[in-house]
Amino acid sequence: MIYCVEDDANVRDIEVYALRSTGFEAEGVEGGAELFAALKKTPAELIILDVMLPGEDGLEILKKLRLNAATRSVPVIMATARGEEYDKINGLDSGADDYLVKPFGMMELVARIKALLRRTEQDVKRNPEYTLGKLYVCPAKHIVRVNGEDLSLTLKEFDLLCLLLENRGIVLTRDVILNKIWGYSFDGESRTVDVHIRTLRQKLGPAGEIIETVRGIGYKIGE
Repeated sequence: MIYCVEDDANVRDIEVYALRSTGFEAEGVEGGAELFAALKKTPAELIILDVMLPGEDGLEILKKLRLNAATRSVPVIMATARGEEYDKINGLDSGADDYLVKPFGMMELVARIKALLRRTEQDVKRNPEYTLGKLYVCPAKHIVRVNGEDLSLTLKEFDLLCLLLENRGIVLTRDVILNKIWGYSFDGESRTVDVHIRTLRQKLGPAGEIIETVRGIGYKIGE
């Protein structure tokens, strides 16, 4: 599903029509509240997001999308009449994957969407998936399942799990984990890693046993 977030009904209808007529499944919504309600029913393959929206603007919506584990990796194209370089950079730095300045042609929009979806598909192919007993993890799609049931992890918990999976069989010290996940050095007193490992194991339930404690060193996931 491709969602077109646009408060102008005429523009929204044209975008949806153009996408549907070229083979995409598309739906138009007026703003952030409608978008998040729709996402609960049907996940997004891509989102076209207007910046100048009444109430919550597009950049605020984008930040929420990037903070949500379920939508963190969904491709987003910002569409706006604001074409200044600063606005483009601000949008891209906030997590947008592409930027279209109004007015734009519908064929250009479709071409941008196809190009972005191709890049996304290539990224997914480059990223491995992990299956260890009861646990399944797909980093590219931000999916974690235990016994076929989806789990909800915080971003740090998810990144920590992926780091351990990427280094299967290797013992990672707390210092290394803190540098990779939090970006600062272990000072010998912080319990940040231990606390996150404990909560991660609890959330993984029966699959939590794959995370091994190496006494006096750190943690690992075995071969």
